[in-house]
Amino acid sequence: MKASIMGGSGYVGGELLRLLARHPQTEIQSISSQRYAGEPVYRVHPNLRGLTSLKFQKENLESTRDSDVVFTALPHGKTMTIVPQLLEMGSKVIDLAADYRLKNPETYERYYSRKHVNPELLARATYGLPELHRDSIRKSNLVATPGCMATAATLGLAPIVASDMISSPTIVVDTKIGSSGAGSTPSTASHHSERSEGVRPYKPAGHRHIAEIEQELNSVGGSQIKIAFTPHAVNMVRGILATSHCFVKPGTEKKDVWKAYRAKYEKEPFVRMVSDGIGLYGLPNPKAVIGTNYCDIGFETDPHTQRLVVFTAIDNLTKGAAGQAVQCYNIMNGLNETTGLDTTALHP
Repeated sequence: MKASIMGGSGYVGGELLRLLARHPQTEIQSISSQRYAGEPVYRVHPNLRGLTSLKFQKENLESTRDSDVVFTALPHGKTMTIVPQLLEMGSKVIDLAADYRLKNPETYERYYSRKHVNPELLARATYGLPELHRDSIRKSNLVATPGCMATAATLGLAPIVASDMISSPTIVVDTKIGSSGAGSTPSTASHHSERSEGVRPYKPAGHRHIAEIEQELNSVGGSQIKIAFTPHAVNMVRGILATSHCFVKPGTEKKDVWKAYRAKYEKEPFVRMVSDGIGLYGLPNPKAVIGTNYCDIGFETDPHTQRLVVFTAIDNLTKGAAGQAVQCYNIMNGLNETTGLDTTALHP
């Protein structure tokens, strides 16, 4: 199959190219960048030197015309008008921006401060979380991959919400994320002397990923869940650890929690349960998933407060973005969904 990447010079675009370049069923037709048009890919993504001879092209739809699938890794708001044109040209589209993740156009406007110019496509797009929407992804020609922190929180919480063991509709989610989550464009906040050796809370209320998490959890549960979400920028390059605090019904035991996770994820190729509490990696740690499409989930119960603490670790650029996009690509095209994603994290 032929695949094109629109917006290939960022971290997500580079990760997509890293994965697709070794995908046995894929020929990369084009990769675009306005800033680096004409430059070899390895000038921007040095880890790909010798892996591909591609050069960046200017962003234009014509270069994708014969592509079976187009990955759009462009800034939020930019794919809104491009996606309909790609669909008209006959390509399947996997959008890694936020433009088609939300079903409700009013919710989109609230969280992104702009009106959606193609609201009719929101209902048609499939939310690209395979563990929840595999069958819909298989039949879709437009998949919107989730946000990275939304992926971590939703995967950790979906079995708990679906099992109706929550006593309070409000769930507190605290995330720690590496610097690559801010993208490749430098800012004061990403400057090494500001970021290093610190933990910086940002957007402590009203973060955009709340909308996605609530949308998905409320689609699997019987009650209206509300997410109290606060992210923190921490001193690592890649990775997310989401710590979610839920209050469960009296009598809920560890065996009930295990049963919920087994029922949902026992056959999932990229979900690993890590909850023995022994040693450095007895609970999820982003260090153990870097460069992979795995999502590690663990939990601990707190009988003192009827609290369940859920820990989820992913690589924000892989399972949180490009890897999940490739997983959806495999599903959409009838391939084994692990194709091109059978990587193992480095340790130490």
